[in-house]
Amino acid sequence: MSLRVGIIGAGPSGMAQLRAFESARKNGAQIPEIMCFEKQADWGGQWNSSWHTGLDGHGEPVHSGMYRHLWSNGPKECLEFSDYSFAEHFGRAISSFPPREVLFDYIKGRVEKSDVRKYVQFNTVARHTSYNPATEEFTLTVEDLTTGTTADHVFDKLVVFNGHFSTPAVPEFGGVNTFPGEVLHAHDFRGAERFSGKNMLMIGSSYSAEDIGMQAHQMGAASLTFSYRRAPMGFDWPENTVERPLVTRFEGTTAHFSDGTQGDPDHNAEADFQSDSLGELIAATDYPPFDLDAVSALFKDWMHHKETNILGYRDMAHRSVITGTMATHHHTRWINAMDDSLQRCLNAPSQDVDTGTLAALTGLDQVHSK
Repeated sequence: MSLRVGIIGAGPSGMAQLRAFESARKNGAQIPEIMCFEKQADWGGQWNSSWHTGLDGHGEPVHSGMYRHLWSNGPKECLEFSDYSFAEHFGRAISSFPPREVLFDYIKGRVEKSDVRKYVQFNTVARHTSYNPATEEFTLTVEDLTTGTTADHVFDKLVVFNGHFSTPAVPEFGGVNTFPGEVLHAHDFRGAERFSGKNMLMIGSSYSAEDIGMQAHQMGAASLTFSYRRAPMGFDWPENTVERPLVTRFEGTTAHFSDGTQGDPDHNAEADFQSDSLGELIAATDYPPFDLDAVSALFKDWMHHKETNILGYRDMAHRSVITGTMATHHHTRWINAMDDSLQRCLNAPSQDVDTGTLAALTGLDQVHSK
């Protein structure tokens, strides 16, 4: 009897695992019997964009999702597959910091070329798993969300890709119940248009806080205050943006910080590239090797660009480590890019002269950037 492998989740990691099995099969290896279970109606995990928050149509907790106007915050050249380049997928050079829909199209293209969707059972959630040490087998119970029926499957190996962003970490602060504005976790953020003219407090100092904060600035937020637990991000922020130590308590609309300062927000939301260790991992697989030191250098250039121009680093262009292709400069500066669709990104004219687009969304007459 051949090896039986179960895979929970068809997000980017599950998709990559499926493709790895198919790659091994094409190279002459005997692959196991494979079954993959995905709770959503399509694969992609967090890359799927949906307005849903809280519970979905089946009453299941909604996984965190990407949001409107989300653009890559790292060069695509650092994310490129060595066995499937951006140039191969799009047929031409594109900009280094594309929006979500463009990157997702690229990720899907790699696995769709491998014909592995046939292994996935969609709208199927994993409910329970047990392991029998005597038989060295896993029993996985899954539920078909469209019919409500359950089934048990027995596997020799079980690979879990349920996503480490599926459950939000929600802090608690004294007096937050007295805050009359909106309190929103990044897990449920879907767009910043409604923050135009508002004073925003962002609790957190990592990528989500940075990206949501700068999108709020892009959409016309009046002011932004980042509250950090360990250390400030330290970027050259726009004039309406400051960083403060962690919030200690709220009194109505006033937030008190650990350095004794206070502010009045309207809303509250939450590289060194390890080339040596990654090289060892790649050497143990059939994944084509590539120049990891060059990727490390790209990461360091990106970090420098962010430090000097937090609003403009996405306008930079980088060279592909895989193909040598030089990225194009995007037709629109990020600060003015109001349409994040694949069609607009790849084929439309510049929006830099179309300041009315931002005004229509935010009520502002012009964009100010530092």
